[in-house]
Formats: sequence, structure tokens, C-alpha cells
Amino acid sequence: RYPTNLRAPGEIESRPSGLHFIPPKGDLPMAAHQHQKVLILDAGAQYAKVIDRKVRELCVESVIKPLDMPVKEIEEGKYTAVIISGGPQSVYGKNAPKYDPKLFECGLPMLGICYGMQLINYVFKGKVETGGTREDGQFSIEIDNSSTLFSGLEKKSTVLLTHGDSVTEVAPGFKEIAKSPSGITAAIEDAKRRVYGVQFHPEVDLSEDGMKMLDNFLKKVAGFKGDFTPKSREEEAIKEIREQVGDNDVLVLVSGGVDSAVCAALLKKAIGPERIYSIHVDHGFMRMDESKTVVKALNDVGLELKVLSVQNEFLKATTKIDGKETPPLEECIRPEWKRKIIGDTFMVVSEKAIKDFKLDVNKVLLAQGTLRPDLIESASTVVSSNAQVIKTHHNDTALVRKLRDMGRIIEPLKDYHKDEVRELGKALGLPEKLVWRHPFPGPGLAIRILCADKPFDISQEEQMKTAKELEAYNKDGIYATLLPTRSVGVQGDARSYKQLCGLSTDKKTPDWKTLFELAKEIPKKVHNVNRVVFVFGDPIKTSKLETITNTLLCQDTCDQLRAADNIVTEQLIKNNLVKKVAQLPVILFPCDFGTTCSCWSL
Repeated sequence: RYPTNLRAPGEIESRPSGLHFIPPKGDLPMAAHQHQKVLILDAGAQYAKVIDRKVRELCVESVIKPLDMPVKEIEEGKYTAVIISGGPQSVYGKNAPKYDPKLFECGLPMLGICYGMQLINYVFKGKVETGGTREDGQFSIEIDNSSTLFSGLEKKSTVLLTHGDSVTEVAPGFKEIAKSPSGITAAIEDAKRRVYGVQFHPEVDLSEDGMKMLDNFLKKVAGFKGDFTPKSREEEAIKEIREQVGDNDVLVLVSGGVDSAVCAALLKKAIGPERIYSIHVDHGFMRMDESKTVVKALNDVGLELKVLSVQNEFLKATTKIDGKETPPLEECIRPEWKRKIIGDTFMVVSEKAIKDFKLDVNKVLLAQGTLRPDLIESASTVVSSNAQVIKTHHNDTALVRKLRDMGRIIEPLKDYHKDEVRELGKALGLPEKLVWRHPFPGPGLAIRILCADKPFDISQEEQMKTAKELEAYNKDGIYATLLPTRSVGVQGDARSYKQLCGLSTDKKTPDWKTLFELAKEIPKKVHNVNRVVFVFGDPIKTSKLETITNTLLCQDTCDQLRAADNIVTEQLIKNNLVKKVAQLPVILFPCDFGTTCSCWSL
């Protein structure tokens, strides 16, 4: 999900007047350092790093900074172009992100995405208004393929639109180069100034020609050479590790997933194995035979691994949130509580491990395989000062941030995305089976078990209202049902924790096209729903389910999910689907869907 209410910042009392660009003469300006860099100015988008990842896939170096970065620093950074991201704030709102007005006088090629387009249009004296029609989902837009931005494309393109505010009057000097099905301006350009804006999100896969559009902007508009390669990034990461570690020892928490394993291997290449102490924490929420698999895989690449079996410590663990003690993990319902308890307990366990190794606590660093997306989801200031918390990553709790501030955390992969980590792992010589393991969160099965002790956390009145709204989608043998639990989602660049809608059908072969259309439509119209799922089996013809299976973290629930997850993994391997399917998380759902057997669903 992306921004919902986008306007231009109200902190700027008046728009700068007399704005003008002076196009450079001759060749496009080249950065003075080894690689040309594009500056991504983050207006608060949870997915600014998706832009970053796509830019890097095109072999262009990118740097993310807050939108209010002073132009003086931009000039000192010798950037070749600027991309302005989307963001969740209202343009005229009190909390709208500030910016340096001189940004729009610096003469660099510029691409504004969603909020970025609206900001560009506003600054250059166009109009941005809240319209009566929201656009959320995939749409086929009409484009002017004579524009350099759309060079090589057909006259229609499918993109992801998700916005409430729109450009209602294109700024002087600009022209409309794309239009949505509802007639709303979907892209603008001033080719002379090399300034472009798109209302949609080219950085996401749902925008089918998005990569081509980004490539056109970077290569044809801004003149990037595309020489930012994986090899050069690995060398830079090794250099940074050596500088940060110095003569200290390093403790590595290895979960068994790709990230922590690559982190350990990269550290080994940078400083050798003698000063690396690798630990695998078995908290009881691992996949089938996880610990055995991890030990063997890392031993094969020359890394010794100590396994800590601390299942009971985790189940009994508590933490403090907003000054109050939480219940033990084994009694927790709220996903955020579970995440924070697990994150803090990881830190406690690591401190104990340091003592067991008899290391000097003042001469050891804690290494983690944290990625950029992990930090974005936790609204870490390492990435962005504007992002809102969606979910707390177990590697980025308040305690981890404190250790980071003390200089005791090293995160060699903090600027990498998952696909880049896989490539790095292969280059470091890790076995393909390990490198291509599906993502598995550090907290493991604990966060893939949806805990519940009662149906619904909304009032009876809200339940009835939502169920009634869903009845409108009962048609052609398809039934929409309000489910009695909530899930974490992202809406408008912000965290949401709302109810699920279950779709079921009495047709032997589901009408997937209609089901997908409903899955897009329902969250837009039914505001208490943030996720739509399909329920296999017999159709559910009631407007809402009233019962749940009481579910907490315990041996039984973990064993049930562990067995189910293993069956899925074996089928992926058997059918050669591990690389073709990016992720297939198996979730234990606390509902029996009316079977009256008091069991779970998957």
C-alpha cells in the first residue's frame, strides 16, 4: 500500500517565485567520484528503498536522504540526478515534510513519484487537490510514448495507482504525458528542464513497465553509465567492516536464514575466522531440523557454530513497553509485543554468550544480518526520519538501537536488499541450497502463529456494520465473510492492524479473475478490512464467523505449524519451485471455519 492523502507541504508559506532551470551545455554533468549517484529524497514512503533496489538493479548507485536535505549538501555530494519519493502526509498538513526551496533551482534531472510529482507540480504553480475519486490498485493508463520517459513503450501501460489527491491543473511549462482511466493526470514532464513526475509507482512489480521507465530516466534523461556493480559494492563493504571492527572480536547471531549466513561469510572474508564467534540461537520457533541444517551448512564453508538451546528462556521472557511490563511471551496475543520480547531476549542471550566465550565486553561487536527493508519497516532513523512503524523487526528494537548508538552493533548488510544478498552469498562461495532458502524471520514460527483468546477486537456495532458492507460482494457463487481476527498490514504508508475478509466459492473451479478483482476492491471500500484471503473448501455463507480457536505460543502450536511448513518446503523442492516462488510463508490461523472441531487452519 502507498500514500493516501497527498498534497504539498504547508510549512512553506509561499511558493518560490521566478523558478527557472538552466540546462547544462554539452554533455550531462558527471560525478567527480568513482560512480555517478542518484539522490533519492525520502518524503516518508515506507517503500523508498524499493526505489533504491530497482535503481541498483540498473547498476546505478543511489543514496537516500530526507526530503529536507539542504541544497548545499546536495551540491557537495555531486549527485547526477534526483528522485523524490512518495509519502503519507497531507500536502497542506502540519506534519507535511519540509524541503529546501532551492532544490527546484539546482538544475539536476528530477523524477517525482506520487507525492513527488504533486510537490513538483505545486512548486511550479500548478494545482493539487483532494478529489472525490480515489485510485487504488492496478490500472491501464494512456501514455505519450514520444516522451523520453516512456520511450520504447506501447501507448498503454499497466501501473499501480494509489492516491487520494491529484494534479488538477498542470504547472506552466509542463505537459501531461499520461492519463488514468478516470481522466486524472498520471504523469507530467518539462523536457527542457529534464523534470518529470508520475502519479503511479514505477518501482513496484505491479507497474509492468516500471523498470523500463526508471531506466529511461536514469540512462536517457540523466546520462548514467550503469557501472555500479556487485563486485564494487562487495569491496566497499569489506573495507567498511575492517574499518569498523579494527582489532575487536565479533559475535555473530546466525538464525540459519540467508541474511545472517551471508553476514558471517562476509565477515570471515574481511577479517578471517579467528576473531569471529558464531552463535545459533534455538528459541524453539525454528523450522523442521533447522539447527542441524544450519550447523552443517556453515561448517561446510569453514565457520564454527555454537548452538544455544534456550526455548524455555524465550517462552518465559518479558520486556517493557512504554514503561509497562508485558506478559510472558507464551501468553502474548499482540504481534508487536511478541516481536519486541523476542528482539530484546536475543540481546540478553548474546550478552550471556559473550560471558561464556570469556570475551572482553568492551572489545566485542555484535554482528547482525539486518537489511535495509528491516530498518525501513521499523522506522529506523538509519534509513529515514519520516517512515512510520509497520512492524518492529527483531533486529531493530529499542535495545538494539541503544547498542548501535554505543557503536557495539555492526550490520554489514544494512544497505543490501534480499536479492542482492543472494548474489553476494553466491560470490562468497556459500552453497546454493543455503543461498536460495526462502526468507524466514528471526523470531521464526512465533510470528507466523496468529495468537487469539477471543473473536474480534472491534465493537459489536462495528462488526455488524462491516459484515453488512461485505454482503454487497456476495455474487455469482462467491461469498465474502468477516473473519474474527486481525492482521498487520500497510495502508497509506502507515501500519494498520485490522480485520480480514475471507472469500469462498461454491464453484468447483474458482473464478480467479473475479476473486482478484474483489481482493483489490474490498479494502478500498470496507475500511475495517486490510487483507483479503481465499478460503479453500466448502463455501462460508455467513456474513461473519463468530468463533476462534484459543491460540498461544506453546509446544503444540509450534509442532503443528512446523510440520505443515516442512510439507510445503518439501513440495517446493520436489517440484523445483524454490527459485520460482519468492516466498511462501505458512501461517497458523486461529479459526476452524465452522468445522466445530476446535482446530486451526493454515
